[in-house]
Formats: sequence, C-alpha cells, structure tokens
Amino acid sequence: MSGLGAAKKVRGALIVIEGLDRAGKSTQVSRIAQSITAKTIKFPERTTPIGKMIDSYLGKMSEMDDHAIHLLFSANRWEKVDEILRSLDDGQHVICDRYAFSGIAYSCAKGLSHDWCRSPDVGLPLPDLTLFLSLTPEVAAQRGAYGEERYEVVAIQEKVKTILSQLGSETNVGPWQTIDAGQDIDKVTEDCLAEVKKAIDSVQLKGAPIGKLFT
Repeated sequence: MSGLGAAKKVRGALIVIEGLDRAGKSTQVSRIAQSITAKTIKFPERTTPIGKMIDSYLGKMSEMDDHAIHLLFSANRWEKVDEILRSLDDGQHVICDRYAFSGIAYSCAKGLSHDWCRSPDVGLPLPDLTLFLSLTPEVAAQRGAYGEERYEVVAIQEKVKTILSQLGSETNVGPWQTIDAGQDIDKVTEDCLAEVKKAIDSVQLKGAPIGKLFT
C-alpha cells in the first residue's frame, strides 16, 4: 500500500549486572532474563581458549602477571562483541553478568593504573544500563562457596566495592543504578526489573544505535 513503510526495526537493550563476588549477580541475571526474554552472557566466558586460561588462573591452578591477566579478561570480552551486536541488532535484549567495569575494579584493586586498565576496553558496546548490586564484603563472605576463587578475599573485595562505586560517576559509561543487594532476593529482583524496564523503554523510544564505551 502506498504511503505505508515497514515498521522501523528496534534494537535490543544491553544490560550489565555488576557487583562483588557472591553478591547475587548470576541469580538476578537469570531472573531478569526470564522476565524480559533476554540472552545472557557471563564474563569471563570460560569456554573459549582465552576463557580457559582465565579459568585456570581464577581457580588458582596457574599464575600470571597482573598486566597479562587483565589483557586476557579484556580480550575475552572482545571475543563476544560480534555476538552481542548481532543479538542487539536482531532486537534481542542482552544481559551481561560482569563487564569491563569488573575488569577495571579488580586490576586497580591490585595496584594497576586506572587509565591503563580502562584502555583495552575503549570501544566496547556501551551498556544501556548497568546495575551495581551493592553488598558489603563481610556479608558476601558469609555466602556459600566463598573463597574458592582467587579474588574471594574480603580485603580485595573491599577495594573492588569502592572502585565500582566510583566508576558509575565516570563519563561515557552509560546509565548506572545502584541496587541494595542485601535486601530480600525478591525485592532485589523487583528493584532491578524496574530499572531494566525503564532502560528498555528508553531504547525503544529513542531508537538510537548502540554507543561505544569510554568514547
């Protein structure tokens, strides 16, 4: 019919969940993904060749220079960029369990330069929303299986929490919301979903292309 064009295709929203170890990220990612029918990606993605090296390091089965492991974490994220962009372009929402912000926070907590830690991730897809699940390291340490991996040490987690809290106020990181992860699990989900739905509405309203992180 003349005068009628095809409906404009709307991309999916990129949502990131950040937080300390044992803050409940994976649980909330699963719950949110089920609610909004989203694709989930967990970083590090341990099944790739790079991911297997990271898994060995985190499991304390191998040692590596701090700069080298940081670059591997970043490379692991870049491995998934094409998949993320294809999914978003197809109109599918994507939820990432951790992202570049964790990479920066953990490496800075070990004493590496903030600017150096940030540089390998410049240009990654820009999240439409990052949810920081805020929890005290002491409470996280009381949760099951704590201490099995390299960074599950309260002293490190305290530094990571401070750095993650500050990252949300930096420029070109996308919208950032802090969620109290010490609440009842259902209340955490409720708070997360409220922010996620607002982010999705914004993406659909504006129709803007995905941005680039830190640029």
